[in-house]
Amino acid sequence: MTDIRPGSKAVTLKDLAAELGLHASTVSRILHAETDTARGAAAPATAQRIRDLARKVGYSPNPQAKGLRTRRSHLLGVIVPRLSDLVLAVIYEGIEEAADDAHYSTFVMNSRDDPAMQRRKAEIMLTRRVDGLIIGDAHLDGDILNELTERQVPFVLMNRAVPGFPSATCDDTLGGTLVAQHLWDKGHRSVSVIAGEPYASTAVDRTNGFVSRFRSLGGQIPERAIVWSRFDTLGGRSAADTIFSDKNRRPSAIFAVNDFAAIGAMGAANSHGLLVGRDLAIVGFNDTSLAAQLPIALSSVRSPMMDIGRLAVKLLLGVLNGETVKAVKLAPILCVRESSSQNWMSE
Repeated sequence: MTDIRPGSKAVTLKDLAAELGLHASTVSRILHAETDTARGAAAPATAQRIRDLARKVGYSPNPQAKGLRTRRSHLLGVIVPRLSDLVLAVIYEGIEEAADDAHYSTFVMNSRDDPAMQRRKAEIMLTRRVDGLIIGDAHLDGDILNELTERQVPFVLMNRAVPGFPSATCDDTLGGTLVAQHLWDKGHRSVSVIAGEPYASTAVDRTNGFVSRFRSLGGQIPERAIVWSRFDTLGGRSAADTIFSDKNRRPSAIFAVNDFAAIGAMGAANSHGLLVGRDLAIVGFNDTSLAAQLPIALSSVRSPMMDIGRLAVKLLLGVLNGETVKAVKLAPILCVRESSSQNWMSE
């Protein structure tokens, strides 16, 4: 009889089948099947015997052999602008967790938000035979998504959305709406927006949600009060400096479409002699772990970052299984803190 004692050698399906007196195909279906129907190919007691023996002897499936059988690599490629971005790092944790639960592996590459580099990284991933792509750096004005669709490459978007493509995102428009309502209720009537990059749906949708709601409440936001910027502290500081340089209009509140831009704006406010929370309200977006720990705690819209990552994997697996998959938006929550909690009294 074949020696399948733990540690004796690499145990194969044939070894398990011989030990159990079963056909190798039955053992394979129980250990490798991806659907409940396929797993039901043996009686429950038999299936349990197979799993118990496999666990006892440390059986591990051969990923190359499995890939040949299923024509899948069980590998997912993830493209992000920068994994050093705290928001994207948290989302990727959700992706990796959900992929692992589904017996998939993932690897991530940075595009630096450059379309040419995005295309190059996508090609590298496809040459490595990924089953599908999770794209976190989609540009509203880009054409790579149409190209991938024409090539029948399975993919979904995450964090950013583009109309017509499946995506897992926060409801960014709603998030902007929540901030506008909050600032209006606190008495602010002169506001400005640090709007982010105009090619990203996160920037456009958050800004549009804010502006639309504020105007519907009776407020006015001139175009010069909306400053597009990079998604980092330097971008936020530069945008805030631009806002403060307008001597004819000094806002009492600023909405920055991400926390890092909001932190940059807080630094600019301090340089201009303004105390955030008293002289100026600031609200960010994403509610990163930094927001509540700042010397002046930052109000921020909490985005369900981990859930976005998990959902992206679920959607991509649906695409791989031939299902019709649509865009899904997860609800945000506004977390009010010291930076905007004070009621504003117009003079």
